[in-house]
Amino acid sequence: MAFDGLRDWMEALERAGELKRVKAELSPVLEMAEVADRAVKGNGPALLFENVAGYKGARVLMNQFGRERRMRMALGVDSLDDVAKRIEALLHPVPPTSLMDKLKMLPMVAEVGSYFPKIVHRKRAPCKEVILRGDDVDVLRFPVLTTWPDDGGPFITLPCVVTKDPRSGKRNVGMYRMQVYDGKTTGMHWQRQKVAAEHFRDRLREAAESTAGAVDVMARTAGGTTAAVDVSGVPQHVVTKIRGERMEVAVAIGTDPAVTFSAIVPAPPEVEEYLIAGFLRGKAVELVKCETVDLEVPATSEIVLEGYVELGELRGEGPFGDHTGFYTMTEEYPVFHITCITHRKNPIYAATIVGKPPMEDAWMGKAVERIFLPLMRLTLPEIVDVNLPPEAVFHNLMIVSIRKSYAGHARKVMNGIWAMGQAMFTKCIIVVDEDCDVQDLREVTLRVANNIDPERDIQFTLGPVDSLDHASRLPNFGSKMGIDATRKWAAEGFTRPWPAMLEMPHEVKRRVAAVCKQLGLD
Repeated sequence: MAFDGLRDWMEALERAGELKRVKAELSPVLEMAEVADRAVKGNGPALLFENVAGYKGARVLMNQFGRERRMRMALGVDSLDDVAKRIEALLHPVPPTSLMDKLKMLPMVAEVGSYFPKIVHRKRAPCKEVILRGDDVDVLRFPVLTTWPDDGGPFITLPCVVTKDPRSGKRNVGMYRMQVYDGKTTGMHWQRQKVAAEHFRDRLREAAESTAGAVDVMARTAGGTTAAVDVSGVPQHVVTKIRGERMEVAVAIGTDPAVTFSAIVPAPPEVEEYLIAGFLRGKAVELVKCETVDLEVPATSEIVLEGYVELGELRGEGPFGDHTGFYTMTEEYPVFHITCITHRKNPIYAATIVGKPPMEDAWMGKAVERIFLPLMRLTLPEIVDVNLPPEAVFHNLMIVSIRKSYAGHARKVMNGIWAMGQAMFTKCIIVVDEDCDVQDLREVTLRVANNIDPERDIQFTLGPVDSLDHASRLPNFGSKMGIDATRKWAAEGFTRPWPAMLEMPHEVKRRVAAVCKQLGLD
């Protein structure tokens, strides 16, 4: 189901009893975040705050994805696995054997063609109802939240940040937090391994290469920063040249749920997020050109910020209470200068909070897990299922079940995952046999505790780690652990008999089911 913007989505939530209007006056500094935290941990509703202290008439939507049912509603499915089935049908179509079979495939081809985004005239774009330039530009007219007591200030937490590859011209939509410094500038938290950070570095390279006697500005990035780039030590004449160059950026806040979700999806670099959103919603995303930058944003966005980052300009960003449950410390990141703001009349500001799990992002992460299982199987077809427990903030633990076919198979899967896109950041991987339900953590714990000889079955390796990993020996670089909790074979050097697990025969369980129901034991 395609929602026509955030407001259409909110109406659907309210009809389903999944939206609560909050009439009490609450401050955007800590108080609203505390309400949202309690709501998500209590499996509560989405929240529309209608009385924001200091912001007359402002409305703030939070916790829109904070429950499995709402995540399924956002994607228009009865089960998150339904999206995976659609992807598998596209990846593995039945080869046509006759003219009739080929004709039957035409609707599928037409459907795929309908997912591509399309440009609409600005007069049809609700996000152009109000246009602010010059002295009227002030992002603080919106109730940007401060969510944790030691945060460096208010942060925009649910933005769809649009950049363009300077070489190919391909758009990217990512979600990166933005610390608000003042009404016209924010931080841009482009972690080193993110696509927008690579766009930023490519523009730096272009600027440096055009300078006589320039050095490679990237040569300084190995020095321990987690930020997108470090220009310390670059000759002053190069920095002066770089500081005169800009990279255009647009930020959409309050988009329809498919677009918002697509911004966090770890898609292959060649697949545009607007196309992913079109696939998820079953209908093309309508885009409109920005006023002051050569970029396109969703036409139904509630708020759009247009502007640029100046190459070479960095500023301290943070601290920020992050999804790990810890604060990430202050570090230098690019600065976003806002040159124009467009928005709907009486815009709704969309926000989220992160912190000790489970949080709203737990359900977004679970959806990513289910949707991208088919893509993992393209490379590792032996994978049966995966589980990324929210308590491990996703990138710290992946539990994988496999159809084991040969000695060392579990280790092959570990290394395959560490070589796979954003999965390279996975700190710990547990591999179990296909008959283990990876979604049942009690069963997984039983297998791991009983099936491993620690010295034999645990392996360590070094490689890139997530920028938010505060325990790694260096920023972005540290160790990872793989645990082979599968049954061991003679071909792996295990010569003792492997015992069978306890299991009651199916026929016995079937016969006593009615008795157990009467006893209340079902």
